[in-house]
Amino acid sequence: MTDTPNHTRRHSAPVVDGVGKAASRAMLRAVGFNDADFQKPQVGVASTWSMVTPCNSHIGELAEQAREGADAAGGKGVIFNTITISDGIANGTEGMKYSMVSREVIADSIETVAGCEGFDGLVAIGGCDKNMPGCVMGLARLNRPSVFVYGGTIMPGKGHTDIVSVFEAMGAHSRGDMDLIELKQIEETAIPGPGSCGGMYTANTMASAIEALGMSLPGSSAQNAISQEKRDDCKAAGEAVLELLARDIKPSDIMTRKAFENAITVVIALGGSTNAVLHLIGMARTIGVELTLSDFTEIGKRVPVVADLRPSGHYMMSELVALGGIQPLMKNLLEAGLLHGDCLTVTGQTLAENLANVEAYPDDQKIIAPLDKPIKTESHLRILYGNLAPEGAVAKISGKEGTRFSGTARVFGSEEEAQARINDGTVVAGDVVVIRYEGPKGGPGMREMLTPTSAIMGRGLGNDVALITDGRFSGGSHGFVVGHVSPEAFDGGPLALVENGDLITIDAEADTIEVQLSDEELATRRAAWQQPAPRYTRGVLAKYARLVSSASTGAVTDQSE
Repeated sequence: MTDTPNHTRRHSAPVVDGVGKAASRAMLRAVGFNDADFQKPQVGVASTWSMVTPCNSHIGELAEQAREGADAAGGKGVIFNTITISDGIANGTEGMKYSMVSREVIADSIETVAGCEGFDGLVAIGGCDKNMPGCVMGLARLNRPSVFVYGGTIMPGKGHTDIVSVFEAMGAHSRGDMDLIELKQIEETAIPGPGSCGGMYTANTMASAIEALGMSLPGSSAQNAISQEKRDDCKAAGEAVLELLARDIKPSDIMTRKAFENAITVVIALGGSTNAVLHLIGMARTIGVELTLSDFTEIGKRVPVVADLRPSGHYMMSELVALGGIQPLMKNLLEAGLLHGDCLTVTGQTLAENLANVEAYPDDQKIIAPLDKPIKTESHLRILYGNLAPEGAVAKISGKEGTRFSGTARVFGSEEEAQARINDGTVVAGDVVVIRYEGPKGGPGMREMLTPTSAIMGRGLGNDVALITDGRFSGGSHGFVVGHVSPEAFDGGPLALVENGDLITIDAEADTIEVQLSDEELATRRAAWQQPAPRYTRGVLAKYARLVSSASTGAVTDQSE
């Protein structure tokens, strides 16, 4: 019952120290604490384990490893759970509206549990798109010594398939190019076990970004979900929190402006997901760092795309894991002057110190191109502005689609409506598919459009149809796609005023997105426009719609202003 101050027990000491906290200790004894444990720093282990999705189905065991690591280093590990949802399962349904909402719920729940229980430090383990930024945002709000751990990537399915292979097979079937037997074979074998989706989709993108940010131990972003390396990573994370506590190193010391620039640089070099734009801006706002869409443009001018990874490339994350992950790439970027080497990381060392002894990729590898012979000389993430997106929109242009598309609008008020018209052949070459009222407020929840983009690819229209939306895209989406159009249609953004047959031009070199209408015509249409009624008036979706910011500012609900 010590009352001795200890900076490593800044938050747990008021909960368990002294005669007046006997009731607290009594409760904790029932879950495994003993006298010695009350004098140890408490390390909360936020587990996203769930049977909901293969991305997280193995994380329960990994959380135990992190707890053991914290205990071995002299702390007391305490596991608690937060939620996850599955984008891959919910895609194309009303349930997908809960996806972006879940990021906020996860951040809220980690803050709630750790704030209530008085944990001194934290490990958070995430394995799917929204629970990774959600975990980091929760850690940032608390600002206690913390480490994020990625749950790891899945292995390829039979025939080098993955979840996107299934979505695109569905499109091929609707076109008549694949029979049900072949579709079922892909369905049965594409997802062989636990782990996050296998390409440079949003999960692997965010894992890489968080490692580059300095909030994960080196190598955490590039390990197979079921591997001894991943188990060791979790145990080391538990141990690392005790060192961070001893040195009083907090997320605010690590998640600096320069660290976010490093994260953006790595995302671009890897050809990562457009969702990284939303999440990095959201994470930065949470820790109090100014980060805007223009930062992606400026950094993109000097950083090339060098990774030949899916969805636009050929290889999967597990194949990059076998080559050494992203550490050799980061060393190349550092030596080229494209990373800030002086950024502090959760190792307690700088990024440059972490990378000092990293070995280069094998000479014969084909996944990561040399920086002087890149796949694309500038960023694939293009921030577009124009009379359709005064506050910006985000495109992922690999270059294979071309850099300019001009076509006539085919307008839909929901993802379902667009999907039906893609499947029945209404959408044809030369169309710009407009899917609106799917933004953060209008959806609500900003659904990702993997189902319609995959259907377009599956029907062989990938080079002939563009798709724009105030919703967003899966990291697995590819083709000529533009999302995050802001302001969104529900708020009266120009996307709400587009009509069938309007000429739309997307230029990824000039970074513009325009509808060929005069200001006078847009004003006339705006005067006649009426905001639709909210789709939800009760529950978490209604609450989210009332609180959420624009996609251009990260679609966050925790706003200071």
